[in-house]
Amino acid sequence: SCLCGSAPCLLCGCCPSTKNSTISRLLFTIFLFLGTLVSIIMIIPGVEKELHKLPGFCEGSGSVLGVQTNVDCSSFLGHKAVYRMGFAMAAFFCLFAVLMVCVRSSKDPRAALQNGFWFFKFLVLVGITVGAFYIPDGTFTSVWFYFGVVGSFLFILIQLVLLIDVAHSWSQRWLRNAGEGSARGWYAALCAVTFIFYAASIAAVVLLYVYYTKPEGCTEGKAFISINLILCLIVSVVSILPKIQEAQPHSGLLQASLITLYTIFVTWSALANVPTQLCNPTLLLRNSTGSATAPEPLTTWWDAPSIVGLVIFILCTLFISLRSSDHPQVNKLMLTEESGAGSGAGPGGPEEGGVRRAYDNEQDGVAYNYTFFHLCLLLASLYIMMTLTNWYRPDESLQVLRSPWTAVWVKISSSWAGLLLYLWTLVAPLVLPDRDFS
Repeated sequence: SCLCGSAPCLLCGCCPSTKNSTISRLLFTIFLFLGTLVSIIMIIPGVEKELHKLPGFCEGSGSVLGVQTNVDCSSFLGHKAVYRMGFAMAAFFCLFAVLMVCVRSSKDPRAALQNGFWFFKFLVLVGITVGAFYIPDGTFTSVWFYFGVVGSFLFILIQLVLLIDVAHSWSQRWLRNAGEGSARGWYAALCAVTFIFYAASIAAVVLLYVYYTKPEGCTEGKAFISINLILCLIVSVVSILPKIQEAQPHSGLLQASLITLYTIFVTWSALANVPTQLCNPTLLLRNSTGSATAPEPLTTWWDAPSIVGLVIFILCTLFISLRSSDHPQVNKLMLTEESGAGSGAGPGGPEEGGVRRAYDNEQDGVAYNYTFFHLCLLLASLYIMMTLTNWYRPDESLQVLRSPWTAVWVKISSSWAGLLLYLWTLVAPLVLPDRDFS
């Protein structure tokens, strides 16, 4: 009953009381992380060699009880496996996004599908994953690559929205603490963090010019770095203008420094996909684990931008699943849970007879938009698929992996969109004086 029942049953009385909506989001996120872990295992170099050591598991690895296996383990590994795992997770969350359209409260029978039947949902995910590996090779990976590119672009924008919200909340909380307590200490911490962010950004820009540009050529890389550097300077200056400070007293360099650092990271990630070896010293390293004439598909390991991107992905996904924004505008935009939702006791209260349990806080209305939450996880699954494959596009034979300019332009465009979005959050109170931006 714990596996097939509602989400509260999964707590089994050993965890603190919490909202039913929070537990459901966390468990769906665990499904996403589980799929990510499987993808990581599948793309690790040397896994196929270890599988061949298991008798009777892979084709050519020997027989068990006289039965020769016909399983080609190469089809379960490398980029082919990551693309199929990404397709399975995206299809799973797309299914629930469609099923949960217009669910208004937990009284809707479909809400039970959202908050319960976890064992059966796990079986559905496993079934979709198994089916994905039966998709014929053909043009699947080439076409699915572009789905991954579009989904990753949208998820990067979601990351930027969350990052801007974190920056504003961070600054407001520290300024509030400075007004209530030791002002000198809080202001010193604020200045120190801002200085560290800007120092790291400047150092990163210098390294990008050194390693990803050459005195002759590499015009695109020079242009991308220079444009983003100028845009970061502009938003930093705008954030401390007197009119902006008057309209938004909590805006400042802390937010601008964090946005600047993330923008430089996205620029670095974009330059790591430049398909010109002269301008991208990591291009050959990430594609040198095999040759184009090898009988098995090439697999590549991650570079530093991919590892950092994986960490940011985990933090943002947990943010979507667990945290509510301090700003009503962000809650309205992201359709996440309001911070005060479901705090009442009673039949849906947190404690009944002193027993720790999750409680239904959505009888009067859902605490978050089910469909939008699943769409965010769908985009997250596409983003992690592209991150694990370094945004490389395999050809139809899966023997050659190329880094296309498409990945470069998508990442650079997302960095520009993020800077424009942050700039809009600064000037919006001046452009629309009649709206409440408190």
